Amino acid sequence: MTSGDPRDGPKDGSAIHVNFDAPAVLRKWPSIDNKRRAGAAPYLLVDATLDECLREFMAKPTSTRHLYELHTSPQPPLVSALLSGDIVAELARLRDFL
Repeated sequence: MTSGDPRDGPKDGSAIHVNFDAPAVLRKWPSIDNKRRAGAAPYLLVDATLDECLREFMAKPTSTRHLYELHTSPQPPLVSALLSGDIVAELARLRDFL
């Protein structure tokens, strides 16, 4: 019988591991009235580790998080090369949980 605890990992016996020390960058889309500006490209805010970029992202107001994206090396199945919005917030919660 399993406890259902996420720390138990997948049922196939493999462990989910995320390298929070992996290189990452946090970018922000230029905006007007909290909406992405048309024709603009995101600019660099932080060039550090995944952990540091997650902390920076989580420090931003929830109402503006849709303007940010995080780029890092893919770590399947949880981490893709481009992360944004709710996915970044979920990954930050996982980091705090582990």
